[in-house]
Amino acid sequence: MPRSHRRRPARPDAEDSLERLLAGWKRTEVRRGSEWTVQPVSAVQAQKAYRCPGCAQDIQPGTPHLVAWRADGVLGDAADLAARRHWHTHCWRLA
Repeated sequence: MPRSHRRRPARPDAEDSLERLLAGWKRTEVRRGSEWTVQPVSAVQAQKAYRCPGCAQDIQPGTPHLVAWRADGVLGDAADLAARRHWHTHCWRLA
């Protein structure tokens, strides 16, 4: 079978692809009357231990979980992002 000599479409810039991937995973949820930005963290991405505010137990490295921060804080986006917390997925659902 002859080889195809068609040009493949250009690959998108790696940084642009990452931004689109991250933006696709983020979502906004309303909890206790406040808007929260929620972003899942895969097992591969979870490389540090965190303390879950829902159950006060450690989230071990390699454990998929969620990161949540206020989406409607009065101090601005930078302060909201700095106050983000890592939650067990099931703890976030119960919150």
